[in-house]
Amino acid sequence: MSENPYAEKPWLSSYDEGVPSHIDYPEMNIYEFLDNSAKEFGSRTAIWFLKNKISYKKLKDITDRLATALVNLGAKKGDVIAIMIPNFPQFIMSYYAILKAGCISTAVSVLHTEYELAYQLNDSGAKILIAWDNQVEKINKIKDRTPLRHIIITNLFDYAPLANPLGKKDPPEIAGTLQFLNLVNKTKPNPPKFEINAKEDVACLQYTGGTSGLPKGAMLTHYNIVSNCTAIYIWNISEVRKGKDTALTNLPLFHIYGQTVCMNFAISTGTTIALNPDPRDQKSLFEIIRATRPALFPGVPTMYMRLLERDDLEDYAKDLKSIRVCNTGAAPMPPEVLKEFEERTGGKIIEGYGMTETSPVTIVNPINGVRKIGSVGFPYPDTDVKIVDIDDYTKIVPQGESGEIMIKGPQVMKGYWNKPEETVNQLKGDWLLTGDIARMDEDGYFFIVDRKKDMINVSGFKVYPREIEDVLFEHEAIENAAIIGIPDPNLPGSEKVKGFIVLKDGYKESDEMTAEIKEFCRKNVSPYKVPKFIEFRKELPETLVGKVLRKDLKVIEAKRRGEEV
Repeated sequence: MSENPYAEKPWLSSYDEGVPSHIDYPEMNIYEFLDNSAKEFGSRTAIWFLKNKISYKKLKDITDRLATALVNLGAKKGDVIAIMIPNFPQFIMSYYAILKAGCISTAVSVLHTEYELAYQLNDSGAKILIAWDNQVEKINKIKDRTPLRHIIITNLFDYAPLANPLGKKDPPEIAGTLQFLNLVNKTKPNPPKFEINAKEDVACLQYTGGTSGLPKGAMLTHYNIVSNCTAIYIWNISEVRKGKDTALTNLPLFHIYGQTVCMNFAISTGTTIALNPDPRDQKSLFEIIRATRPALFPGVPTMYMRLLERDDLEDYAKDLKSIRVCNTGAAPMPPEVLKEFEERTGGKIIEGYGMTETSPVTIVNPINGVRKIGSVGFPYPDTDVKIVDIDDYTKIVPQGESGEIMIKGPQVMKGYWNKPEETVNQLKGDWLLTGDIARMDEDGYFFIVDRKKDMINVSGFKVYPREIEDVLFEHEAIENAAIIGIPDPNLPGSEKVKGFIVLKDGYKESDEMTAEIKEFCRKNVSPYKVPKFIEFRKELPETLVGKVLRKDLKVIEAKRRGEEV
């Protein structure tokens, strides 16, 4: 066998028919996706939001006007402009206007605290912030500690007058801010003309969650995003119909997964974006499915799980049949959820792997080929992947063994904004160290084992939380689970395994249930992997895209030990 089994790319032989090993990617500004679709599909609905429709032609006009207004406010090529808006049409309008003005977008979560907001604005240097008007109080408390010069605010009903219970009204003026709607309506479209180097010019600063240290702004270029969207289309070419499909957008657009798959890819293919303003509102999600009949539903496992758990599922069973393809990532997909959702819809759930630093998609299951249970599939065209030793990235690990994933490809970020040391730590030449542990089988399929930083050291044995969590999900009483390591007071440097469990309705917390869960684990994993402690909780801390925050559980445990966090 080769010393580097990954260089042979065994996955290429499993590509679907029509998917090449190499793609010629256009070098262009992302906003050209919108210009092209407005030209080709001008009258088609670009955005469906609260029963209101905005055509591609109208979306381009609004974007051109807003880009002009931003330049009139002093925005120059290369400036950073922040967006703090949920899944409203104005997020999409702002993103494309920022790029059309020659600037760099940075998306801020509306869930950010004052501290987190101030940190991102200061780190990015954003002088303009386009925000949801219910964030004004938060913004006003920190604006004097940031470079902000202009705050543009917008309302839920600015582009959804039909949904406003008070009828169509002009948005209220708020001191110290500019009104989005008024700015757009009063500005004639005259966006600037400028040269672009797609491979070098940054399109967005996408901040990572700050799982280790402070959040970092991944610099994603126009080429990074355009190449990823192009590869997504080629990968899904047998299922995507340009100018004819609708994509259900429940993923938050401030997250790179939502930005690339639900927004940029959709606009590049003339797809209608059906926006759900509240990702956690499953009832509204069902109503949007009924109203728009989406073919595409990118999501995360918890979204599909919660839809299947609803008491009114049968009322919408027929509506779900429109769904053809669901892309899922961010967390492992339980096989039983995949099976039931596919049976309900007749569509396919395609699990994949990516990260903020890779725009995000890198590894995906085939649309029509073999999907192996537990696998995230294999690399996209032009994407090289190798598995290296956890402690020494220069050492390739043999096929079948676990190690850290390294990735090279057109979607890999330029680096971290203003953080050269962190950039050097993650980028080794053209290769990105991901911090994720995986293995590759003989057919080139990759299986994610866990995050490197979440690995638990039990008396020298490596324990990966995900392996135990996957076992726990098989127990009939368990709704959700998370595993972390806590310090072993009797053995410095060693840890004990602790499980946090959410039980399904109808099951009760008890010593007997704890014993039953531990016994279930003993039958399925090695003795040192069995949780020493079980804590029942009503819910687990999660990100908006449904990823369990193990780091928050670690903080809770540290505080219980009296440690300063």
